[in-house]
Amino acid sequence: MCGFVGFVSSNKRKKTIVKKMAGKIKHRGPDGEAYHIGDDIALASRHLSFSDLNNELIYSEDKSLVIALDGEIYNCKELKKDLLKKDYIFNTQSCAEVVLHGYEEYGVEILNKLRGMFAFVIYDNNKKELFGARDFYGIKPLYYTQMNNTFMFSSEIKAFLPHPDFNKELNRKALENYLTFQYSKGPETFFKNVYKLTPGHCFIYKDNKLTIKKYYEFSFDINDDKPLEALKQDINKVIAESIRVHKKSNVEVGAFLSSGVDSSYITKASKVKKTFTVGFENKDYSEVDHVKDFASKFKIKNISKIITKNEYFKEFPKIQYHMDEPLADPAAIALYFLSNLASGHVKVCLSGEGADEIFGGYNIYHEPFSVSWYNKIPFFIRRLIGKVASLLPKVSGINFLVRRGKRLEERYVGNAFIFDSKERKKILSFKTRAKDYKELTKPYYDKVKELDDVAKMQYIDFNFWMVDDILLKADKMSMANSLEVRVPFLDKKVVDLGRQIPTKYKVTKTTTKYAYRLVAKEILEDDVADKKKLGFPVPIREWIKEEDTYNHIKTTFLRGNRFFNTRETLKLLDEHIRNKKDNSRKIWTLYTFLIWYQQYF
Repeated sequence: MCGFVGFVSSNKRKKTIVKKMAGKIKHRGPDGEAYHIGDDIALASRHLSFSDLNNELIYSEDKSLVIALDGEIYNCKELKKDLLKKDYIFNTQSCAEVVLHGYEEYGVEILNKLRGMFAFVIYDNNKKELFGARDFYGIKPLYYTQMNNTFMFSSEIKAFLPHPDFNKELNRKALENYLTFQYSKGPETFFKNVYKLTPGHCFIYKDNKLTIKKYYEFSFDINDDKPLEALKQDINKVIAESIRVHKKSNVEVGAFLSSGVDSSYITKASKVKKTFTVGFENKDYSEVDHVKDFASKFKIKNISKIITKNEYFKEFPKIQYHMDEPLADPAAIALYFLSNLASGHVKVCLSGEGADEIFGGYNIYHEPFSVSWYNKIPFFIRRLIGKVASLLPKVSGINFLVRRGKRLEERYVGNAFIFDSKERKKILSFKTRAKDYKELTKPYYDKVKELDDVAKMQYIDFNFWMVDDILLKADKMSMANSLEVRVPFLDKKVVDLGRQIPTKYKVTKTTTKYAYRLVAKEILEDDVADKKKLGFPVPIREWIKEEDTYNHIKTTFLRGNRFFNTRETLKLLDEHIRNKKDNSRKIWTLYTFLIWYQQYF
């Protein structure tokens, strides 16, 4: 199963309404649908027919409980074996049935026994109670809202639109922090009174009351005593085992392949027969040639596509619709094309999300080492230099002084930092009551205040960037193309090992993911294992300077004056095309929101 939707209400037109709602997420499971209509509940599921393990709504033996599950549980056999000893009867091979009986036996505690990616709901017809949960790291989404005495829930927000009790209203508070992060952060969404269930949380809805509980929280448990060689053996063993269970399927499994170490490692270790790559006409932003060399060397089939600028912009509105909320990560669009390419050949793909957050892979993690000389200057002096530098034109050297004049907690919110508080107030044409971005990150920094700066950055990225950018786009872009993406690095056992690794084995003066890269070298060539992190490069900064793109974005900005100060938006655009400043990320963040807004409002 790859998607579900439902609502708790006394409305007598439940089946008609829930069918329309399910139709909005047909792309998540175009091969089949199932419905449960009760006195107080309407529930629908959509599924892909790639496996007999997850296919439809599942009932308990006495029909009092019904479950809808989106995802994959990788320790189903072990859990089932335990439940059979407790006399539970299984009528299917579905993982959903294992979770359902597990819930009957263990209640909420079943969550910590699961290994996999999941979002699910269970309705108890006897108790008139709805239980819902989202996986530990946020791989699978789950949204909810309570409006006009109706409680709605779904894998995607767009499924709420057909419900007569749903009030579609823009949440302007979400826009302000979006301008800083480039994504919607926190439980609130861009739709007023619609919320995301936070990873590692579950809820109970009963008697018109919603109770949310945390059942898992990522934390570091550093083990400084383990020798590097022993750690390498553990990393090799745990990743190999995770790839094995993630690859298990009744249909062929492929893999996304870039020129980086993570996807190359997964491709080589999993021995998949088909890999998929996208790139751009501009060779500086394309990894296709590197990938083809790698695939040829290891005799792996690679299917690739070159994305044109016209294709990119033509599909962009539809992609923002599928995203549910605006996401200004240019790589999300490339991921849509990659998923579309892969879906023509396979129904399941392995991907490398999570490796950078777990093993310390982002280039920014070098910063504490590369600027250690500057940190020897007393902080109050650096602070003063930074304040003076902030008054000067923002070029690379000046930006360095400004950044180092601030504490990590003030300047680091993750891999994307688009508009600071002053800039976003200047660009917005209205006032909001949104929390300052530092209020959002502070509770997380407080939990790791005794750790080094690299660990702090990892912790922020794990709870911010990874959840609301990396995993959001992985789910939405793959599901838009009816493709299931599995992420072996975000396996419970891999993460449990990763949180024990000390910084000295993650980041050094010369490399990131130090211990992990040593392991990768055992099956990859050095030039691949040592390759610097590139991300998913997209030639946005060049495209904006081209006349047709410039005019298109300018027209969009002129129409967006209800949200943004047109004088300021056009100034950003003008500075960029005159090579005065690289404003591409800021321009793209504003443009993305305006295109998303057109799709929904």
